[in-house]
Amino acid sequence: MSIKTILLVLGLILSNTVCAFAKDGTIDTGDTAWVTMSTALVMMMTPAGLALFYGGMSRYKNLLNTIAMTLVAYCLASIVWVGWGYSLAFGESSSLFVGNLNHLFLNGIDVDSITGTIPTIIFVLFQMTFACISVAIILGSVVDRMKFSSWIIFTILWITFVYAPVCNWAWGGGWMHKIGALDFAGGNVVHINAGVSGLVLALFLGKRKGYGKEAMIPSSVTFTALGAGFLWFGWFGFNAGSALAADGIAASAFLVTNTAAAMGGLAWLFVEWKHSKKPTLLGLASGAIAGLVGITPAAGFVSLTGALTIGCVSGVVGYLGVAVLKRKLGYDDSLDAFGIHGLCGIWGAMATGLFANPSITQGAAGLFYGNPKQVWIQFISIVGTIAFSSTATFIVILITKFFTNGLRVDKNDELEGLDNALHGERAFEIE
Repeated sequence: MSIKTILLVLGLILSNTVCAFAKDGTIDTGDTAWVTMSTALVMMMTPAGLALFYGGMSRYKNLLNTIAMTLVAYCLASIVWVGWGYSLAFGESSSLFVGNLNHLFLNGIDVDSITGTIPTIIFVLFQMTFACISVAIILGSVVDRMKFSSWIIFTILWITFVYAPVCNWAWGGGWMHKIGALDFAGGNVVHINAGVSGLVLALFLGKRKGYGKEAMIPSSVTFTALGAGFLWFGWFGFNAGSALAADGIAASAFLVTNTAAAMGGLAWLFVEWKHSKKPTLLGLASGAIAGLVGITPAAGFVSLTGALTIGCVSGVVGYLGVAVLKRKLGYDDSLDAFGIHGLCGIWGAMATGLFANPSITQGAAGLFYGNPKQVWIQFISIVGTIAFSSTATFIVILITKFFTNGLRVDKNDELEGLDNALHGERAFEIE
């Protein structure tokens, strides 16, 4: 036997040994590095990506208020999550609806704790960024008219009583997990949950002064397009990072995420071009986000073909939700949190039940791969999320209203603009 052969055999033995150890719960440095990077990518999505995306769409007199509310949502959700949100979402419990309080302020979690093949602390942080952006998405439904103090109370309560339970259902061993619902990176947990909650909050607050009677021009479509770019970039961590490993599933999720975003942008652009005779940058950016929303629950389960279809339909659904449905029903979803996140999240969750491909993730098969039952399971999970999110959010609104003596800003403040009235600042100094 040659030296080369001996070294090859020894290499195979050692590699198998390392794999065995990794499966037994030791830290894999590659997985840890990737999820750490993914956490940083998702973190950027809220105070940078979403802040610019929403800030650019808001009116110039409310631009800073929109960014401030996004940033304060990130700060508040970060503290709530490490305080008690993580324990409610992921604490082991016999309940199928919520975790426990055993990990208050991360009690029992230290530098030696491991989740899968990564440190539990990194898992906590990764999940924290999802909670942060979820509540920040809701803001898109109510910019220009909500009290800053009310938004603070609402954020704390919503993460605690709405987000954490739904997160537990899908990812913490709750009832969605038990029935086999597929939600790779947050179709139910993030987008349907936040989109529906945003609509409920918008309906409760009522329309902006002058809505439907005067033009409400975005302060900077440039900011919005830049924000969309940051969100697209961060979404690779959002979706591919949800594999919690540096493996083939993460690579596939990366591929389909970019593909669906591109298809969503193009679909929105061309439908808008046909419908309104103008291809707008705002539409292109919004379509890309719609595609990203649609692929989120399916990212680790579908192939390229599924991604192309999901992205294309997401762009169309998003446009119809914003340009047609909102106008017909007359509600004021300021920056279309429901129109994009809610509706495209619903489509994406259902599409997962259609296109889930067992060659991507073993055991996850949809209708087109011989498992029609998955469509029904996805439908149940969607209905459950909508029913709970709308009801629980309404209760959170009532509690918030009690503590802050109403949720809506004073009429004069709204007309003046919240940047100056509430914060004493202006986004632009134009002489």
